[in-house]
Amino acid sequence: MPTALLGGSLKLADDLTLSRMGYGAMQLAGPGVWGPPRDRGEAVAVLREVVKCGITHIDTSDYYGPHIVNELIRDALHPYPKELHVVTKVGARRAPDKSWPVALSREELTTAVHDNLKHLRLDTLDVVNLRVGDFDRPTPGSIAEPFSVLAALRQQGLIRHLGVSNVSAEQLTEAQSIAPVVCVQNNYNVASRHDSELVSRCAREGIAYTPYFPLGGFTPLQSAVLDAVASRRGASPRQVALAWLLQHSPTILLIPGTSSVGHLRENIAAAAIKLPADAIEELDRIGAR
Repeated sequence: MPTALLGGSLKLADDLTLSRMGYGAMQLAGPGVWGPPRDRGEAVAVLREVVKCGITHIDTSDYYGPHIVNELIRDALHPYPKELHVVTKVGARRAPDKSWPVALSREELTTAVHDNLKHLRLDTLDVVNLRVGDFDRPTPGSIAEPFSVLAALRQQGLIRHLGVSNVSAEQLTEAQSIAPVVCVQNNYNVASRHDSELVSRCAREGIAYTPYFPLGGFTPLQSAVLDAVASRRGASPRQVALAWLLQHSPTILLIPGTSSVGHLRENIAAAAIKLPADAIEELDRIGAR
């Protein structure tokens, strides 16, 4: 599939160009992002369709499953196409009760990087995001110590590029003082606009901004507006929400997740939707409601 039909591509470094429409692999695990998928064959088919469609950006983590999603990616796609980039994250782990405790010590981060390498069967990880903060908002405080651990692992050749997740503007600046940052992964969508200033900053600095949870948190009124715009465009509300993000900033990358090949194709089709100015204005007002 031509890159233009995936929203184009974004070059973040000489050795890192990502399709703007990516794929988030979290949903390939079982319920609660725990255990094996309900249908392993379909999970493998989704991953192979991702590559077939020309997507060069898969987002994952070894704590999805745990381990299971990375092993699925390995089994489905290894040896990886040279243009495919796997972006992973560290900073949390899975407890036996299926919770997501923080895991930011030097030992935990180092182990997490090696676990990702092992389960993906890679010698070097393309991008590693340091996950900090709460699920939907950053937690104030320094991230220098954990980010320095990843910077040292980058110097050892285990990681090519670094990113941050669930961070504030101040924490991004702190991370940049330690090592280059190629991406920010925060909670953002057409209804939740608290991170708008950071989205604009990333665009100015050529940093990828990858919104997670791009389709959730809508009030009934906001959903009604989204539904109306989608109906006029002959698209699904999900497609319109994704298309809005792609048009909102030139450095936004998308990683919508699914465990269905049909749903994957629907998500990819959103990249070809061009929203007219009046539709964008109507959607922009959602964030103020």
